[in-house]
Amino acid sequence: MSPRDICHCCETSRGPAMTASKSLSSRVLPITMPGLARRSTTSASAAADHAKWFIDCSQALGATLIGGPIHSVHGHFSGAGPTIAERKRGIAFHRRAGEYAGKKGIRLALEALNRFECYFLTTVEGLVDYLDEVDHPAVSGMYDTFHANIEEADPIKAIKTIRRHMSHVHISENDRGIPGAGHIDWARTYRALRASKYDGWLTIEAFGRSLPALAAATRVWRDFFPSPESVYRQGIRNIRKGWAGAG
Repeated sequence: MSPRDICHCCETSRGPAMTASKSLSSRVLPITMPGLARRSTTSASAAADHAKWFIDCSQALGATLIGGPIHSVHGHFSGAGPTIAERKRGIAFHRRAGEYAGKKGIRLALEALNRFECYFLTTVEGLVDYLDEVDHPAVSGMYDTFHANIEEADPIKAIKTIRRHMSHVHISENDRGIPGAGHIDWARTYRALRASKYDGWLTIEAFGRSLPALAAATRVWRDFFPSPESVYRQGIRNIRKGWAGAG
């Protein structure tokens, strides 16, 4: 697909401007990685090639930020936590990827996933420590309310922890359904985000079963909302009300 074709697809499928819905906005794109942390040179080379490819595609779309678990194969586990060698390979990779992305006018936003989806970066504190070591202006982090609800002892405090690296936010309910219909403490979340001076996108992230591969990867076995429209209509109301009330 040519850059012109990619841009056409983006223009014809663009979603509501209020949020940067995962693949519906040219501002923010979601990415997962092939074997970045694996030992083989083949995996490392594939990860580097993949990074250049998605950065080039993102530039063609007019994107300025690429966010997601740009550090792991989703759902792949080694049977142990990340090793020192894996961490070193990851840091070297992200410095190179950041250099390439920066030249294209793009910033990377790494996302910590919960421990049931990856093993490399699973907490906000771990992500911040990692980003401090990468130490590249084009490599930042993002905050996800769903993952924080699982991994963080204090999800609200975690916003303060990541704020100096935070360039994107996922608004995701505890069950991946409609924001505001679960038990995430949205009032405190929005207050913490406003207090952190965050001024970026608030992306509604909700998963259904329309894409079988994604549903299987995210363990979505039942419907969490009656329709996609209910997600973005109620979700946007949640964001607007919460953000205004936090001011």
